[in-house]
Amino acid sequence: MAASARVFVSHLSGVAVFDPNGDRVGRVRDVVAMLRVGNRPPRVLGLVVEVASRRIVFLPMTRVTGVESGQVISTGVINMRRFEQRPTETLVLGELLDRRVRLVADGGEVTVLDVSITQLQARREWEIDKVFVRRGKGGALRRKGETLTVEWSAVTGFSLEEHGQGAANLLATFEQLRPADLASVLHHLSPKRRAEVAAALDDDRLADVLEELPEDDQIEILGKLKEERAADVLEAMDPDDAADLLSELPEAHTERLLALMEPGDAADVRRLMAYEERTAGGLMTTEPIVLRPDATVADALARVRNPDLSPALAAQVYVCRPPDETPTGKYLGTVHFQRLLRDPPFTLVASITDTELRPLHPDTPLRAVTSFLATYNMVAAPVVDSGGSLLGAVTVDDVLDHLLPDDWRETELHQGAFGMDVPEEPGEAGDGER
Repeated sequence: MAASARVFVSHLSGVAVFDPNGDRVGRVRDVVAMLRVGNRPPRVLGLVVEVASRRIVFLPMTRVTGVESGQVISTGVINMRRFEQRPTETLVLGELLDRRVRLVADGGEVTVLDVSITQLQARREWEIDKVFVRRGKGGALRRKGETLTVEWSAVTGFSLEEHGQGAANLLATFEQLRPADLASVLHHLSPKRRAEVAAALDDDRLADVLEELPEDDQIEILGKLKEERAADVLEAMDPDDAADLLSELPEAHTERLLALMEPGDAADVRRLMAYEERTAGGLMTTEPIVLRPDATVADALARVRNPDLSPALAAQVYVCRPPDETPTGKYLGTVHFQRLLRDPPFTLVASITDTELRPLHPDTPLRAVTSFLATYNMVAAPVVDSGGSLLGAVTVDDVLDHLLPDDWRETELHQGAFGMDVPEEPGEAGDGER
């Protein structure tokens, strides 16, 4: 049957979904298809759509009235029930891209770079019709092979379980995502595919994503990495997040990983693990911005501009006598970001330091830390030992991590922020509702 529309699925990733009134309801995260026997093209069942608060829902293709100009137009009310993949379903972006299959004509091995879906003429059904492939085994270091677009029936091997499937093209599809959004994508992949994608991420990117995943996913992914790689990823994580993750592992495993880490990074993590979890010491990071008294406002602003800093850590700098790495020399006070913007660049930070704000002690309980931040309208607070040396800083995001339920990350990934229940709309018979 002739086709009336065709689109490659990689072009759908992140595309906005609008209702008939032109209001945006979410964005596409994947395409759901059902493989069929023989060489019949798979039927496209619908789209995985991320709506408000990163909730993942299913949009049947029967509800899609248009895929054009970088947007998807839907009709009717989207069922807000959380998407759960069924055994007979395949996620096109998550499971077909990077798969190695063979050409029927000559048996040559090819890597799937993309697939196209097409709407059948005079019908509301969609199916996968063409496959864009590269000859050879592909991979990050083998990108010069011949590429070609073939009919679905011209390749074989999609129905076989894939071992060692790559992730380069899937990652390229999601490369612009924030770590929290990529964490949501990983959370909804199969354990096998999740491990493959994690293995393909560089250490810094994987560290950022791990910090946004539920604890069970963190442990699963770390456990599937070689220990040397796992240690490198832990070094790239914020020390407090690395300490929290290691505290959930068996003691022997934790010690092996710490022994493989750089001594300085391991020392920071060990120091954090020594404190009770729900105290300022257990919550703090050991990497705040520390400056000596003779540093200038220009020096401080240069440090604040570091794009790797979280907004909370960049909100203030801490003035200390040498050494200027935690644990520092004597803590002298805090300079707030707004004050840095009001004074000339040549001003010494010692002259604008807030010395009235008392620091926290490492044994300060969580409740008192929360009250401190709320009372003084702060997003971070210094933590100082009994000798007056700065140990680190507690940021509001770490406090929230411990105020919310233990499973808040998983609840958010599945049901929306803070577990808010979203009413479910009844499905309509025969429209592909789940």
